[in-house]
Amino acid sequence: MTAVATSRIEARFRELRERRAKGLVVYLTAGDPSLEDTGRILEGIERGGADVIELGVPFSDPLADGPVIQRASERALRAGTTLRKIIERLPAWRESVRVPIILFSYFNPILRYGLQSFAEDASRAGADGALAVDLTPEEAEAYVAVMRAHNLDTIFLASPTSPDGRLKLVAGLSTGFLYLISRTGTTGERAELSASVGALVERARRVTPLPLAVGFGISQPAQVRQVQELADAAVVGSAVVHAIEERYHSGGAAAIEQFVRWLKEGSK
Repeated sequence: MTAVATSRIEARFRELRERRAKGLVVYLTAGDPSLEDTGRILEGIERGGADVIELGVPFSDPLADGPVIQRASERALRAGTTLRKIIERLPAWRESVRVPIILFSYFNPILRYGLQSFAEDASRAGADGALAVDLTPEEAEAYVAVMRAHNLDTIFLASPTSPDGRLKLVAGLSTGFLYLISRTGTTGERAELSASVGALVERARRVTPLPLAVGFGISQPAQVRQVQELADAAVVGSAVVHAIEERYHSGGAAAIEQFVRWLKEGSK
């Protein structure tokens, strides 16, 4: 498989490294509360200081999502959100949102879309990569090849329970960055960072030069700071989705911008 050209994700992490800064990756569920609102929320998240955005594809049968993201997916599905509609809207969103955007999905919607069509359409629409959360590395060869052919980064997950051999396999399939899960179980806000993060980052450093981003359970500036002291970026998902659920209707995109800025500035 040929290597992809330099992507926006690589460029962003290089720019952070040159500034000796660490990144903030923010997840939201597309279509929650509507696709029209998603465009405005994306702009607010970028203004708040996100370095990379994960645009979640709602799915009816989640495996890794906790209750906050499950509720967001249910709202988005009720609003008629599909992977195809997200990709159709992405070019318009791209007119005002410049940071890297990753399509974060379970594999079933991608498979139903068609691997070749998905890669072509996602690349043309302005996506920078994808993360298929339940696609195992042992079954990812065709997916990775098609994505590489369209210069899309493929981000894979590794967890504290990943043996060294599997960690190396996952890292070898990843481009852009490697996503490290801070704890086993589902997504969700936690009061404390898992004690296993440091050891996982050390193990990952030994098998890949890729930037390392740590997510799951990170919800406060102090936790963002803890992660950034160890890795290259912190990923915040459920806390942002919860903020959208609680604050968007009353405060609009400005409320989400403020929340992301709180996470970002608290990490300095």
